[in-house]
Amino acid sequence: MSQTTRSTTTIAVVGLGAWGTALAAHAARLGHVVRGWAHEREVVDEINTQHTNTPFLKDAELPHTIRASTDLAEIVGGAEVVLLVPPSKHFRAVTTKLAPFVGDEALVIVATKGIEESSLELMSQVLTESMPNVSPDRVAFLSGPSFAREVVQGLPTDVVAGSKSAIAAGRVQALLHTPMFRVYSSVDPIGVQVGGSIKNVVAIAAGACDALGLGTNARAALLTRALAETTRLGVALGGDPLTFLGLAGMGDLILTATGALSRNRELGQKVAEGVDPQIYLASVRSVAEGYWTSAAAYALAQKLDVDMPITEQVYHVLHKGRPLPEALQLLVTRGHKDELTGIRPG
Repeated sequence: MSQTTRSTTTIAVVGLGAWGTALAAHAARLGHVVRGWAHEREVVDEINTQHTNTPFLKDAELPHTIRASTDLAEIVGGAEVVLLVPPSKHFRAVTTKLAPFVGDEALVIVATKGIEESSLELMSQVLTESMPNVSPDRVAFLSGPSFAREVVQGLPTDVVAGSKSAIAAGRVQALLHTPMFRVYSSVDPIGVQVGGSIKNVVAIAAGACDALGLGTNARAALLTRALAETTRLGVALGGDPLTFLGLAGMGDLILTATGALSRNRELGQKVAEGVDPQIYLASVRSVAEGYWTSAAAYALAQKLDVDMPITEQVYHVLHKGRPLPEALQLLVTRGHKDELTGIRPG
């Protein structure tokens, strides 16, 4: 659908961190009526008066038509589309609070990436509990290689909308697709979510790998084997293995693990330099989702008996204080494995 023929839609963006702000800006530039919710009063005031969001997207000018509020009912009530972008650790609380205001026909788009640590549930599973009146055929999950700063600058970006319903995925395409923000569709919401979650964990490992000076061979091996363990987890949860060769899998993994704008990659670099991860996280405003996802993904892999050695070591380094040299040694001294199955030959 071209921009000139696109119908105007009222979109409520819930969560105005970097990614939520970038999506709000993109939607507003397409002529949609965009209302945004943020917990932080200073963010709301700055967007409404200065049309910037310095705490999360410094130096990015936003469309003047975006209206922000700290009142969920005001933002969500009457919206035709609700775009959810809170951090994964707050996803349940926020969606539970806004559920009464979501219209019976509203399309819900989830752009949050992560696994809930307390329940080990994907955001789709959390949503069925926090917003039980929203059927899965009205929900789509947006993922793919997409740094917020480049999206808000209008640079070329490809993403994927995954939903159990091809109609819902198609609605996301009709809403947001442009030549510079291409939206592909998928009927594998599980795979899209798993790929978008685990890539943050892998990016921490990649940042540490580079900071330790292990070389580009090591980084390539790390990303390839990480994609294999991500796929194993996704398939165990019911995802399609081919999804992990696409934008939500390989695409997002490459970007987040190698791009200079990656918060998760930076966390790995800082840990390799000797910085305590808790101290680093306290020093930055934006969320490095991989920190919490590493704990949830490790526990979920244990529960499902899925071999995820890279995720396991990231978890132990970040949450149990395992020294990086020890984690590296445990990875490189693993026994012989078949490449595709990960099973010891013979």
